[in-house]
Amino acid sequence: MFYYLFFEKLTELFSPLNVFRYISFRSIYATVTALLITLLLGPFVIQRLKRLKIGEHIHEDVPQEHQSKAGTPTMGGLLIISSVLISIALWARLDRPHIFVLAFSLIWFGGLGFLDDYQKITRQQSLGLRGWHKIFLQIIGALAIAFYIYHWGPTPKDNLTSKTSIIIPFFKALRPDLGIWFIPFATLVIVGTSNAVNLTDGMDGLAIGCTLFVAATFGVLGYLTSHQRIASYLNIDHLPMIGEATAIFCAALVGASLGFLWYNCHPAQVFMGDTGSLALGAAIGTVSILVKEEILLVLVGGIFVVEALSVIIQVWSYKTRKKRVFKMSPIHYHFLLLGWKESKVVIRFWIVALILMLIALSTLKLR
Repeated sequence: MFYYLFFEKLTELFSPLNVFRYISFRSIYATVTALLITLLLGPFVIQRLKRLKIGEHIHEDVPQEHQSKAGTPTMGGLLIISSVLISIALWARLDRPHIFVLAFSLIWFGGLGFLDDYQKITRQQSLGLRGWHKIFLQIIGALAIAFYIYHWGPTPKDNLTSKTSIIIPFFKALRPDLGIWFIPFATLVIVGTSNAVNLTDGMDGLAIGCTLFVAATFGVLGYLTSHQRIASYLNIDHLPMIGEATAIFCAALVGASLGFLWYNCHPAQVFMGDTGSLALGAAIGTVSILVKEEILLVLVGGIFVVEALSVIIQVWSYKTRKKRVFKMSPIHYHFLLLGWKESKVVIRFWIVALILMLIALSTLKLR
């Protein structure tokens, strides 16, 4: 909205308003806007959730230290989603259709998470929607996104790859074209990331802190792909139409994550619930597809990958050998049962996430 108001309408009257044409400028203020909205609305939302008695139900299998968190307001993901949507409405160019794809991923998966959280609250237990119901609805939303990107997604301007190719970090010439198989691949990326972030959301500040690093990485990548000279220098795909959407969206996501972390750090005043974790994961997965860095997501989102793998390994091991590999899964509970304090687990996972972010960005010159 500001782009049209200040740049297109008022620039001729006051030339300094020309700064609104720059993605970098609007990205910075998208971050600030989402941060301020989250910080200002946080107390109101938390009090409202308390008044409505929308509290977290803790699964009986989690460590005893977590049982005291029962009753903490949940569905805080509504705060994150609304902050991001307001911010991008203010700072993004709305003639870029891919911004609506990202908004759809937030709304669809956030709505699904909301239903799941609502079921838990009304049933007064830690189980929400049936597992296959949740997966089915996730696949429907992800298929819609994948189908749209397959037909109308960004095509690299310099023709380094087709829009259905995938980029392999560290291998400059290896860019396999998936063709029609791009649709199930993209669907898997979105659904897998959504569930991986959901599994990571088990300690105060853990999922939102790691999300912050991943969003920042893809925000940088979104900006770099939009800049022709930088993209050419780094030998990455030049995607001018997508840089606008992904850079500003990720910038808003960083701001909302920082604001939410203010209230979600230990001891948490509010949890994001499935409303937030499913939406954030799906949005990150969608961004990675739009900037054509799906494989890099495995690296920069390594914490999410390890959390998901720990659950898969634990279930497989118990079903086949009747033995557990970890004291408890997801793996953050394993470290808690080893005697680490919750804050130590979270901060060390953040440190790893930061290192993975730096490694992921370093691959831009190692191609």
